[in-house]
Amino acid sequence: MHRYRYRYRYLVSASIPHFLKYSYSLKVPRYQGPIPRSERGEGEARRNMSAVWNYFKVNEDDKTKADCKLGGSKGCAFNTSNLIKHLKSQHDNEYKEFTHASKPTQPTLQQTLARREKMSRDNPRAVKITQAIIEYIALSDQPLSEVENVGFLRLLHVLEPRYDVPGRRYMTDTELPKLHDSVKKHIHSLLQTSSVFSFTTDIWTSSVSPVSLISLTCQWIDESFTPQRAVLHAKQFRGSHTSQAIAHVFEEMLQTWGIPKTSVHVVLRDNAKNMIKAMNDAGLPSLPCVAHTLQLAVHEGLLAQRSIADAIAVGRKIVGHFKHSALAYSRLEDIQGQLNQPIKRLQQDVQTRWNSTYYMLQSLIEQK
Repeated sequence: MHRYRYRYRYLVSASIPHFLKYSYSLKVPRYQGPIPRSERGEGEARRNMSAVWNYFKVNEDDKTKADCKLGGSKGCAFNTSNLIKHLKSQHDNEYKEFTHASKPTQPTLQQTLARREKMSRDNPRAVKITQAIIEYIALSDQPLSEVENVGFLRLLHVLEPRYDVPGRRYMTDTELPKLHDSVKKHIHSLLQTSSVFSFTTDIWTSSVSPVSLISLTCQWIDESFTPQRAVLHAKQFRGSHTSQAIAHVFEEMLQTWGIPKTSVHVVLRDNAKNMIKAMNDAGLPSLPCVAHTLQLAVHEGLLAQRSIADAIAVGRKIVGHFKHSALAYSRLEDIQGQLNQPIKRLQQDVQTRWNSTYYMLQSLIEQK
């Protein structure tokens, strides 16, 4: 019987809303500074708890009495009520200071209910949080499905329980276009600070899907002589990469931003023949990329020497073996540990980046 009575009492207690269990009695604030160890007596742990002790200290002769630090009274009865009465009657300014610090800090019922209610989507704070989320997704290259990630939702609930996180569809159809339009408008305003621009362009194919992309980056110097840079386009390139098609797409990208050809100082491009002819067909001044030119020179120089080309091919095969075999890589780690060598991975090169070939050969020599 007692067991069921206890369970009933527990269920009733658990069913009471948490905010109704708060006590709204006046709380005496905590003492802000510790009483010196030499001044403490029996039971001082409780006596130190009130902020009123900012104005009193323990009597040196009688540990059950208190002396006023403000002067005028010694040997006050050692309880909080008497000390407060002394402050009220003898030290008006300090008493006002004390009572101001003694105001209740517990939330009111209305405040507690407000904290539990979900914010509407057009609430100013909710709007700011939503904007911050879409900026976070854009700046950190996160997928829009991040707003449905359990860990992300828990984080937002801890930070702001009243915020109702929008779904992926809303972020895709509403917030992302709004951010795009806002950034585009801002870049438009920045472009008005100059009349001459330089551009960088390139075409590449995605490694995860058969989609070609063309990029357009703009560089200029504003009115305060500060270098500026912005990516204006990274759009899909459909069809064959002929010089005519490239020239047509490039002109379209300039027109989108209202930039006349007369404002183009130079276009930086790679050394591909179709890209060179495209810029000539469009009547735009262009220069080859120095890094790409260096890449071609080093690459051709390495291939021209059979012994070096063969050594690189062998090194690439060795690194590939460890890259594709977890067992082989684990064995390499064991050997490195036995020889008291730092655990290092072998570097795989990318044939279009000559410096990556250098790093690959360097990593192999280190493990020789």
